[in-house]
Amino acid sequence: MNLESVVWSGAAGLLLLSCTGALACVALLRRPCRRWLGAGSAFLLWALPPLAMLASQLPHAAAADAGVLSGAAWVMVSATGAGSPAHAAGVDWTAVLAWAWMLGVAVSLARAAVAQARYRQGLRGAVPLSRGWVRWPVLRAASAATGPALVGAWRPCIVVPADFEVRYTDGEQALILAHEVMHARRRDGWWSLLAQLFASLLWFHPLAWWALAALRHDQELACDAAVLREHSGCRRSYAQAMLKTPIAGQLLPVGCSWSSRHPLTERIAMLKLPSHSSAGRRLGGLASLAVAGALAGTVYAASAPMASQTQQPSAAAGQYQLDIKLALTGDDAQASHARRLKVALCMAPGEAASLATHGIALEATTRPVTGQRVSIDLAVRQKAGVAPVHDRLVGALRQPLHASGKVPGGSEQYTLEITPQFGCPAGAAAAAKGAEAPITMKVRGTAARDVVGWIATTAGFVLVNPEAVDQRQVTLDFQQVPAASAMQMVADADGVRAIFDGQHVRFEPKS
Repeated sequence: MNLESVVWSGAAGLLLLSCTGALACVALLRRPCRRWLGAGSAFLLWALPPLAMLASQLPHAAAADAGVLSGAAWVMVSATGAGSPAHAAGVDWTAVLAWAWMLGVAVSLARAAVAQARYRQGLRGAVPLSRGWVRWPVLRAASAATGPALVGAWRPCIVVPADFEVRYTDGEQALILAHEVMHARRRDGWWSLLAQLFASLLWFHPLAWWALAALRHDQELACDAAVLREHSGCRRSYAQAMLKTPIAGQLLPVGCSWSSRHPLTERIAMLKLPSHSSAGRRLGGLASLAVAGALAGTVYAASAPMASQTQQPSAAAGQYQLDIKLALTGDDAQASHARRLKVALCMAPGEAASLATHGIALEATTRPVTGQRVSIDLAVRQKAGVAPVHDRLVGALRQPLHASGKVPGGSEQYTLEITPQFGCPAGAAAAAKGAEAPITMKVRGTAARDVVGWIATTAGFVLVNPEAVDQRQVTLDFQQVPAASAMQMVADADGVRAIFDGQHVRFEPKS
C-alpha cells in the first residue's frame, strides 16, 4: 500500500463511520421531531450526515513527531539489515476496491440518468397549461398516468396528468398546483438531485438507499405542512386529492412526485395534526440545527484520536527506504578484494536523497508507480563532479533491483543491489539511540556538511542551521564514537562549534 492509499483509506474510514452514526441519529429522531416540532424541522435533520462527514475531515492540531525523519537522509545499517514489517505481495486490494467503488458509482448514476430520461420521454406531446399565478411552466402530459410532479432541478417544470381538469375539482387543482409550486420555492428539485448523488456515491452502504427514500418522504411531508399553513381550511380537499391520485408508476430521481411511493396513510394522518405556530416552527428549526451542531462537534472531537492514529503511520510511512548493497572493483581487481558497503537511504516520495563514499556519489529519487511498484531514478558519479550516469529501475517493493556500470570519470566498476520498502525502519531504529549512538565510519575528503548530516540522521539530531557548516572536505575516522562527540569533532574540523539543545544542534562560529 503506497502513501496515497494509506491517507485515502484513513479518510474514507472516518467518512463512513461519521455518515453511519449521523444516519442512525436521523433514523431515531425524525419521527419524534416530526410530531413534536413539525415536518419542516424533521426535514432539517437531513443536514446531519453531510455536517458530520465534513466535521470528520476537519484538521486537528497534531503534536510534532520528533521521530519522523526528513527526506534526503541516509543511515548505516548492520550486516544483517534492519527489520521492517513485511509488505504483502500480489494483488493490490486498494486499487481493486477503488475500481469497484467507481464502477458502482457509475452504474448507480447511469440508472438514475436512464430513469430521468424515461420520465422526460413520457412528456413528449405534453402541452402548456395556462395558470397565470404560477411562475413555473405547467405542462399537461399526454398520459393520465404521468404527474402531478415537479420535474428537474435546473429550470424545473410542473407536470399534471392528461385528465387533470376532469379528475380533480377546481379547489383540488389549486391545491395540487400549490404543492408543486411549494416544491419549486423550496428548491426541492436540487435537494433530490443532491440526495441521489449522495446515495450513488455510497451505493455500497446499507443505509444509503434507505436514507434516499426516507429523505424524499420527509420532503413530501414538509411540503404538505408548508402548503397547509397557507391553506389551513382545505385539509379535506387536500386529502381527497391525494386519494384520487394513484401511486406513480415511473421513477423520478430528480424531481418531486405528488403521489410517489411514500406511505399515503402517514401523509393523510399528518394532515389531521394541528399546524405549529410560527414561534414553534422557529423553535423547532433552532432545535434541529442545535442537534446538527452538537453531533458535528461530537464527530469532530471523536475523530481526533482516530485522525492521529491515521496520521502517525502515514507520517512514518511517508518515506521510502532503499536498502543498498554497493560493491566497487577495479578493472583488474578480484571479487574478494572488492570494496563493499551496506547502507539504508531514506527519502520522501519524489525527493532526492544522496550519499558520497568510497570515491563515488549516488543520488536516488523514488516515486510510486502503482500498487506495490515504484520507480527509482539513479545518478552515479565521482565526487569530484564529472557528468553523472543516469539509470532508472522499476520494480516491486521488497524485491531487489540491480544496476551496474563504470563510475564516470574513474576506472572502477560499481554494482548496486537496491531493495525498496515503504517507511524508514532503519532510520527510526538508529534515531532511537540518540546522542549516545555509536558512530563508526571513515570519511576521506568528504564535505563537512554531508558528514554532519549523516551523524544527525544516525542519532536523530535536528540540525537548526546546517548551512553554517560549509563544504570544506574533512578526513576523519570514527570507531564507536558517541554521536555528540563525533558531531563536535566534525564541527571543530570545519572551524565552527556545535551547541546542543536536546536533540537540536545549532552551529556557531568560533570566537
